[in-house]
Amino acid sequence: MDISTIIGVGGCFAMVVMGIFTSGGTILTYVDIPSVLIVVVGSYLGLFTFSNISTSIGIFQTIGLTFKIPNYNENGIISKLMAMSEKARREGLLALEEELEDLDDEFMKKGLRLVVDGTDAEIIRGLLETELNQIQDRHAGKIGVVNMWGTLAPGLGMLGTVIGLIAMLKNLEDKSALGPNMAVALITTLYGSMMANLLMIPWSGKLKTHDANEAKVKEMIIEGILSIQAGDNPRILATKLLSYLNPTDRKSAEAEFLKD
Repeated sequence: MDISTIIGVGGCFAMVVMGIFTSGGTILTYVDIPSVLIVVVGSYLGLFTFSNISTSIGIFQTIGLTFKIPNYNENGIISKLMAMSEKARREGLLALEEELEDLDDEFMKKGLRLVVDGTDAEIIRGLLETELNQIQDRHAGKIGVVNMWGTLAPGLGMLGTVIGLIAMLKNLEDKSALGPNMAVALITTLYGSMMANLLMIPWSGKLKTHDANEAKVKEMIIEGILSIQAGDNPRILATKLLSYLNPTDRKSAEAEFLKD
């Protein structure tokens, strides 16, 4: 569970609630069911026009990923690639074939299969980078739907406000109702702004971070596979792969993989 997402979402809403109470209002003052229907349900249904049904329905699963910490197991990948490198230098590239079935990472397995089959290095790089690009395109499509929800919500909020103002202006003779009606009309704008700025925009940002981190790990795997094919020394291989880690993780990993 990604505690930072929980802190972020919970903290933002806590600040809004605190603002409500310190301004002399109550929670019930800001609750309006028609506004919820217009902003939340209306903007969600707009996603079905923007995207296909399966992606629109699956957006909740996509959002759920922001509450999980992905485990890319970089150290495990480096260890596995180093073991593969040592075996290949000792017994030849064909000896790697018996190791392939034990690999859980399909991306790595595909690359090493190409190495065992004797595929040219440039072709291997091109095929794996094409697959990586396709993975990122799929991620971008899902992130784009989250972004679109964040775009539609404030727009529907303004629409709800306009609807409320029209109804209010048609009943100007009732002076006592002007204030309350204006407040209700503005609630939809509040809901739209909250959905976009407290939820959708931060969620899409975190999903982009997950995508970038996964892409970096895939790039590390590509570099490792090509290094194995080139017959690099395992120590040189480890040095290449460690460059993909952040400085803190790299320092501890160097002590493990580059020890004398």
